[in-house]
Amino acid sequence: MEQGSLGLRVETALDFDAAEAAAREALAAEGFGVLTEIDLQQTLADKLDVEIERYKILGACNPPIAHDALEVWRGFGLLMPCNVIIQEGGDHRIVMAFDPLSIEEVRDLADLLPIAERAQAALRRAMDRVEQASPAAV
Repeated sequence: MEQGSLGLRVETALDFDAAEAAAREALAAEGFGVLTEIDLQQTLADKLDVEIERYKILGACNPPIAHDALEVWRGFGLLMPCNVIIQEGGDHRIVMAFDPLSIEEVRDLADLLPIAERAQAALRRAMDRVEQASPAAV
């Protein structure tokens, strides 16, 4: 798994539908539910007549973590739900999860930091599960 400036990233040889299913299962195993789903490929085709590769955005939420974060800082709702993307990447698929520790303000709030660390750890485990679901690592 790679960690970028905003997200946790894995690549998989699974086809797109299998990668999406693996991501959903991995998120569920970590207590996340998918609250929103955006088929960006379809949306851009419908709204702008633009073609892009298959690209989905899942808005995931772990209710206990979300509640704890909101109790510390009501503004945390700006960062919810946690976006997870599944994207075509040529001969592989890319699955990325937003890293709550990528936001400086989150790291700077002492009471919020351990909650964000819990969320990041859960998302890391979910991304590891997606990577392990791969028939072969890319």
